[in-house]
Amino acid sequence: MASWTSSEFLYEEVKPPGIHFLERFKRSGKLSFKQYQAMVFVLTFIAYIAFHATRKPNSIVKGTLSEQPTGHFKGAGKGGWAPFDGPDGTALLGQIDLAFLSVYAVGMFVAGHLGDRLDLRTFLTIGMIGTGVCTALFGVAFWANIHAFYYFLAIQTLAGWFQSIGWPCVVAVLGNWFDKKRRGVIMGIWSAHTSIGNIIGTLIATGLLKFGWGWSFVGPALLITFLGIVIYLFLPVNPVAVESERDGTEVDSTMRLGDTITESFLSSRTSTGFDRRAVGFLAAWKIPGVAPFAFCLFFTKLVSYTFLYWLPFYVSQTEIGGEHLSQETSGNLSTLFDVGGVVGGILAGYFSDQLDGRAITAGGFIYLTIPALFLYRIYGHVSMTINIILMFIAGLFVNGPYALITTAVAADLGTHKSLKGNARALATVTAIIDGTGSVGAAIGPVLTGYIAAISWDAVFYMLMTAALISGLLLTTLIIEEVKTLLYGSSEEDEVAAASTSRPPIDVLI
Repeated sequence: MASWTSSEFLYEEVKPPGIHFLERFKRSGKLSFKQYQAMVFVLTFIAYIAFHATRKPNSIVKGTLSEQPTGHFKGAGKGGWAPFDGPDGTALLGQIDLAFLSVYAVGMFVAGHLGDRLDLRTFLTIGMIGTGVCTALFGVAFWANIHAFYYFLAIQTLAGWFQSIGWPCVVAVLGNWFDKKRRGVIMGIWSAHTSIGNIIGTLIATGLLKFGWGWSFVGPALLITFLGIVIYLFLPVNPVAVESERDGTEVDSTMRLGDTITESFLSSRTSTGFDRRAVGFLAAWKIPGVAPFAFCLFFTKLVSYTFLYWLPFYVSQTEIGGEHLSQETSGNLSTLFDVGGVVGGILAGYFSDQLDGRAITAGGFIYLTIPALFLYRIYGHVSMTINIILMFIAGLFVNGPYALITTAVAADLGTHKSLKGNARALATVTAIIDGTGSVGAAIGPVLTGYIAAISWDAVFYMLMTAALISGLLLTTLIIEEVKTLLYGSSEEDEVAAASTSRPPIDVLI
């Protein structure tokens, strides 16, 4: 395979060892392109399930760690865990969440920049195994009787860095194997990993909680570590790495990350080959649509992650049908929000493909989030049935646009026509969009910790305001897409105009 000595390329592209093993069982000695696509879809799907599963124990054990030592909680056998069982316990837990999400947000930008320059298979494996080690170390405090706040803070800070590696890598790899035509629905289905990971993480954490809260962390840690090894052995980063053919055409062995998908998008306007240099950070921000969607995701993810970190606690603190639920029951019930998220992600992807309008679809879901949150807060306590229905609806509208923007939209913009054939922008653009969103994800749960002390009504008004701002940020893009639908402006005209009137984005900025 081609080896690069330029500082732009820090690795030699090789076929994963597991692929060599699988090829021994094929008569032709080679897997088909569709078989590779299926493999990539499944491997990236379960990889990010594992990432999200390791994030759930924190929200599940919040009530256990911060409980006052009265001995009435059934799951732990003891009340609370110092230093979180004091009057400032919830504030300390909020600080740990803030540390994790802040490093995660900053790390996303760095990981995306590196992801377009490193071997994604190895880089993703490092992120998964590192996450597993950090998650396990948090749980080890239970048996080692560790009560130092800065131990937990340091572990979560390090975990935030390893977690940030995952998203740019999996989106970039998936984007290399699937073209734009059906990307919305494919990535809508694929984005279910977020909600399924939350559900699996919740079920594992709540199921193991009765044995001691440390097990709630060790279970997901073992899962992601094992899957990290599987990823290293089998994940094909792109068709080039495995010398695969697409539509009967041999893939150029010198093409790098993203070249194959860019070819199908830009072949009509790129006749002199592909620019294989990685797109710079500032240059990626200049791609049309990146900034509006990035700032939109800031507020969308603020809402989503507030539910991720606080919904089990909120349910346990709210009377539903006249009674309070246990920590375990509250955690299990909260998974219905993620079930709604699975449906929302698929529907958002499907509608965006049918309408050929990512902004219209995202904006529609976001605006419908506002009445969904209002109804859940006002009527969610009436009965268990109503709570389940309204929680499902809220999850559908909250996570639908979140899934769409972080997958199909990011992949579309990573291969935007303004790049003029440059291919190495997928991980960088993905990191910019999700990294900006992760800043909102860090702020939302922290604000909730303080605002909830005043009123849960105030928390929901904050979330509804964030949703409104998120929708407004897409206004210009929505108007452009509506005009395209009404007046039928052709993409070919836009491409021709762009090729003659706009200079190519400087990939090295």
